Amino acid sequence: MHTLPALLELQGIHENLRIIQRDLTAFPPDMSKLDTELKGILKRQESAAKELGEARTKVGLMAADLKLAQRLEEHAKAAVKQSTHKTQYTAAIRELDERERQKTMVARPLKDLETRISALEKETTELEAKRAQVQTQFDELHQIFIAEHENQVAARGVNQTRRLELEAQLEPATLTRFNKLLQQRQGRAVVAVENSTCGGCRTKLRIPLLAELREKGTIPCEFCQRILFLPPKS
Repeated sequence: MHTLPALLELQGIHENLRIIQRDLTAFPPDMSKLDTELKGILKRQESAAKELGEARTKVGLMAADLKLAQRLEEHAKAAVKQSTHKTQYTAAIRELDERERQKTMVARPLKDLETRISALEKETTELEAKRAQVQTQFDELHQIFIAEHENQVAARGVNQTRRLELEAQLEPATLTRFNKLLQQRQGRAVVAVENSTCGGCRTKLRIPLLAELREKGTIPCEFCQRILFLPPKS
């Protein structure tokens, strides 16, 4: 099966869908403001969730370190009580001072981190409430907006259905290559050759390539890799 007609039509459908999507996301100022606010909230939610997860992991490790420091401090206190000689007592006091310092070095940042976690949890709750509120406002306006653009919505459905039909006609490898070119070449995967020149990158084709193109019907451009074809002569 010759794939050129399907590829050309599919390329046109992708362009139609791009234009429709542009129209359906060209929000009026009030909706645009809400949309921007929503994106900002979602970005902050993602950042806060990441920070909260990292803080909770860290606080667990620090809590374990604190427990160890507390056990060592208790042992040092017991050693002080059990000391019977002045030299032994002095050494035990020094050990206890060191253990208390170590515990403080762990306890203070742990407390700060727990305070930060509480603040993040509060912020996360507030962000979710704000997101829900803004989302409701946006959805109400969006319903009106979509109703005013019902022709584009209908056209989008028709184009999406036809896109699936055409994609089913193509070999998987051909479709994968076509979609990759669409992304890489700003929506122009298939281009005509005019005056022996690629319609995409404007590079002059070598004579052997032109001969191969006439024989096969389509070939990749050796420079931009777009799918080349010869337009019918008028």
